[in-house]
Amino acid sequence: MRTLNAALLSILFSATAGAQGRLIPRPCPVPVPVCVEGRCPEVPVRSCIAANAIIRTSSQVRVDMVNRVLRYEVTETFLNTGRALGEADYLFPLPGGSAFEDLKLSINGELVSGETMNATDARRIYEDIVRRQRDPALVEWMGAGLLRARIFPINPGEEKKVVVRFQAIAQREGDALRVDYVRGTEPAAQPGTMPIVRGGAPDDDTEVANTFALTWDGSADYGAPYSPTHRLRVRERGGRRTVTATGDGREVTILLPLRRAATASVSVLTHRQEGEQGFALITITPPSAESRPTPRDLTFVLDVSGSMRGQKMEQAKAAGHALLASLARNDRFRLIDFATDVNSFRDGFVPATPENLRAARRYLDGLRAEGSTNISGALLEALDVRSDGERLPLVVFLTDGEPTVGERDPDAIAALAARHRGDVRLFTVGVSADVNSSLIERLAVDGRGTAHFVRAGEDVERPVALLASRLTNPVLTDVRVRVDGVRLSRVLPAAPLDIFAGQDLVLLARYEGDGEATVRIEGRSAAGRVSWSSQARFSRRTTANAFVPRLWASQRIGWLAAGKRRGVGSAEVDAEIKALGERYGIPTEFSSYLVLEPGMQVDRARRDAQLQAGVGSAADASRPAMAPRPASVAPANEARFEMAKQAAAQRVATSLAEVDSMSAAGGAAGMRQVGTRQFVQQGSVWTDQRYVPTQRTVQVKAFSPLYFELLGKLDGLREALVLGDRVLVAGTKVAIQVGPDGLERMTPQQVLDLMKAW
Repeated sequence: MRTLNAALLSILFSATAGAQGRLIPRPCPVPVPVCVEGRCPEVPVRSCIAANAIIRTSSQVRVDMVNRVLRYEVTETFLNTGRALGEADYLFPLPGGSAFEDLKLSINGELVSGETMNATDARRIYEDIVRRQRDPALVEWMGAGLLRARIFPINPGEEKKVVVRFQAIAQREGDALRVDYVRGTEPAAQPGTMPIVRGGAPDDDTEVANTFALTWDGSADYGAPYSPTHRLRVRERGGRRTVTATGDGREVTILLPLRRAATASVSVLTHRQEGEQGFALITITPPSAESRPTPRDLTFVLDVSGSMRGQKMEQAKAAGHALLASLARNDRFRLIDFATDVNSFRDGFVPATPENLRAARRYLDGLRAEGSTNISGALLEALDVRSDGERLPLVVFLTDGEPTVGERDPDAIAALAARHRGDVRLFTVGVSADVNSSLIERLAVDGRGTAHFVRAGEDVERPVALLASRLTNPVLTDVRVRVDGVRLSRVLPAAPLDIFAGQDLVLLARYEGDGEATVRIEGRSAAGRVSWSSQARFSRRTTANAFVPRLWASQRIGWLAAGKRRGVGSAEVDAEIKALGERYGIPTEFSSYLVLEPGMQVDRARRDAQLQAGVGSAADASRPAMAPRPASVAPANEARFEMAKQAAAQRVATSLAEVDSMSAAGGAAGMRQVGTRQFVQQGSVWTDQRYVPTQRTVQVKAFSPLYFELLGKLDGLREALVLGDRVLVAGTKVAIQVGPDGLERMTPQQVLDLMKAW
């Protein structure tokens, strides 16, 4: 086995808010010349960059928490997809307050540790081993909590694994413990390089395999974990509980509520730029148990018109079975089916006894699809609720078409529902693009529920089953949240709200003021009026939690779009939707991503579009243009369906994983979202869309001493530079352009002046 020599630092670092890895391509090692009688031939320095493409194929993070001490183990796998020997520099910033433990490198399939020694000696030994093309790794401290691991050699087609371990203390965030990790991204390929390959072979387009898992003692007094950035899956084994985060988001945040017996857990994440209103994400976790759960009156309304015939009808019946299965003994229920006429399982509500549930299932199974669509008649029957005030009335309304019998005007139907709704929470499910999506959306928004849209041929049962599971066991209804000490505005979703057991209430808002504040939650339970309160801190200025503004913007867009379809649109509303979409990288009806063919540039594409429209000069017309593509215009109802579906998803999205999955925004070619900044790729440079050409621009050489000094002193620069080593980032009065050329050092006064202008 070959010998590994490494210099490993075991000290505390405290500069970054997460951990991430950056892979930097390096030139070929210089061959050792063969000298004869004191005469050494000149050896040219050649570059491997054109023939060497070292990429990361997987990033696996495991975090084990014992007594609030987090032990991170990060396994990064690199692959040389090029045709020549390669060396990689791996930059790895550590979380604030963490302690580096060790780094291991795979040699002949075995993970091997290193030893600590003098830094000068370590570098000399490393360079000597590189010349002999052996297997060293060198870990150096670059300052400001930044480690650099130099790995060599990586043969063509070879994989190398690097395992980094470090510890940190789980920080408290309100009434929850917070666990963070920031994953790096690959630098953009430079001109003349091989394309970056995602996978094990040049033709493989598989995404990097990213995993993140947090494990803790299952008997410890923690509530259900929540993430504003990723979807979570929880499993328990051997007394230990593990949560796995899924999603491609670079920034991972998991909140682990500290369970309490009698009060709610409240955590607040804030993000605020200098001189602007702040953004707040408020997560409210209800108490672990209530002595008296609020009973429900649940009504399922099922469209059985002729258009539901076949697979849709079978899936709708399965959805009804899922709703029935969610009922508890103290609940009551109704089944209403409608086509030309409106029918029901029984007259009025019946208790959810085993006998009644068995009869209801037989009734569901016997339904047949035929006739027209009497939506207004079905709504009147469903909203004819005579609850005793101690029950929560819920209606789930499923249909696949336009109203064809009874009242047909959507505005009149919505007004009819408003007059009869009372305290009913109305949840709607629209199946297929033939449904009146605007009406389905409006009924749910006005009815304090949610709208769900399912394409023809997609599974109807799954969204209804998820809805049924979310609506079990109401803990608090008519909830209102107030904050004493700061002023909230544009709170989403809008009050009043309901909280159900096993779920968190997540609010997104803008805020003014700062400091310690009291969050008050008030509402009704089966035992009467309830009031909870908790202390939270609202920051005056912080660059942490950069995902919060985007989450807020997504819900704001969904809320504005729904308002437009209710007839409250205006030029100002359109302008706000457009501005939010462009600033936060969220596709809307006014903003979308432009994906170009290889070699095309944004300016050329814009010019070609002008020429096709008959705009532009004769000189412009002489330049080559893209071949026009045939237009594909979707039917109007298809477009309305998709817009309503996206707006409905935005209004309930509480994680970046949900936002990205509904819009596919994260992987758009040519554009990237980093925190609250949007970057567009212009040539080989990622350019901040806030950049103004008249700004003073300072050019800084990548990975120079000045580069690393500015990382720790200019807010937002470190995050932006994950895009690569050619990035243009805009500050307030000055911009920083990082590239292969530029300044390598500044005087302390020059750095101070730059910080003030930034």
